[in-house]
Amino acid sequence: EVQLQASGGGLVQAGGSLRLSCAVSRFTPDDYSIGWFRRRPGKDREGVACITKNEGRTYYADLAKGRFTISSDNAKNTVYLQMNSLKPEDTATYYCATSRLTYYGGSYPLFDYKYDYWGQGTLVTVSS
Repeated sequence: EVQLQASGGGLVQAGGSLRLSCAVSRFTPDDYSIGWFRRRPGKDREGVACITKNEGRTYYADLAKGRFTISSDNAKNTVYLQMNSLKPEDTATYYCATSRLTYYGGSYPLFDYKYDYWGQGTLVTVSS
């Protein structure tokens, strides 16, 4: 059974930083993507960023550009989301998920229907 374990959430003041981690196990395609998503209180889930395993290609939603950085450590099967300059509106539960996507030149890669396995989420709270 594929497992994704998201961690690193917590309480931070506006302007602060957090690094989220997503440890992936038992998912063994030759190549795939890991995406970060979030669900803010009372809002639909939205894509944040994604990265391919082999080439490390990345894609960022507009909400993440310039503030968030996605990266991976394949030796640890872990993907990270470095979040800087956090705002209260970034308060959300953040989820990671796997996808068979390995190319981001087609349609929007952060539609959640493109992702198969999901972690349990980690809560990020940004205080003003």
